[in-house]
Amino acid sequence: MTTGQADGRFTVRLTNFEGPFDLLLQLIGKHKLDVTEIALSTVTDEFIAHLRALGDELDLDQASEFLVVAATLLDLKAARLLPAADVEDEDDLAVLEARDLLFARLLQYRAYKRAAEFLRGREAEAARRFPRNADLEQRFADLLPEVLLGVTPEQFAAIAHQALVPKPPPTVSVSHLHAPAVSVTEQLLLVRGRIATAGTATFRALSSDCAHTMEVVARFLALLELYRQQLVTFDQVAPLGELHVRWTGPALVGGRLPDEIDADAIDADTAEHLEEYG
Repeated sequence: MTTGQADGRFTVRLTNFEGPFDLLLQLIGKHKLDVTEIALSTVTDEFIAHLRALGDELDLDQASEFLVVAATLLDLKAARLLPAADVEDEDDLAVLEARDLLFARLLQYRAYKRAAEFLRGREAEAARRFPRNADLEQRFADLLPEVLLGVTPEQFAAIAHQALVPKPPPTVSVSHLHAPAVSVTEQLLLVRGRIATAGTATFRALSSDCAHTMEVVARFLALLELYRQQLVTFDQVAPLGELHVRWTGPALVGGRLPDEIDADAIDADTAEHLEEYG
């Protein structure tokens, strides 16, 4: 039979079970009770009698909870009573899917039940806490240092303006990835004029005013081109020692080079070699 506790909650008293109604569902879910041995019609009739006995004190939440649990038990019992034969058609497959759905509903109900109990406990715990509205005790207030402001309102405004000015988006410079372009032809004309005027010079002196490494490389390539044209010779006493360059081309005429090697008279073969150097 079934009965109600002093707090109005519905409990079940059967031959093989006695306790709260939701506990009945949990035990069936854990396979500790066989749902086919539970007389659901008796439980339902007694619950209806229990609700009538409550009269105006009817708890709608408890009634809704019973309907969910009873419907789950009813579907679960119907699925257990079906024969467990091999799946031969779509109807049998649908029955198995319905059984799995019932277990899923059972787990879902259990999860909601535990969540509700957790929230109820947190609510009860929070109800016992009250914030302190009293001011700071004077003995602690005396320990606080006096606040001395060393800036004027105008300085505060300047600080606020600086803080609120939109910052430029961070960028990554790629200037170091691309070497500046250097014309070997221009460096050739420069080096040729200097060495022809001086007669002899070291490579260190010829490249002393270079702004970066690429200019040094370009002037060295220019010297190699002048050497190919048989306009200069090299002299290096020791390996990796000082490189001396001597002009062997025509002498200057009126402070200028002869027309046959002037910049405007570079032959096609020389221009082709300079293009190979870049």
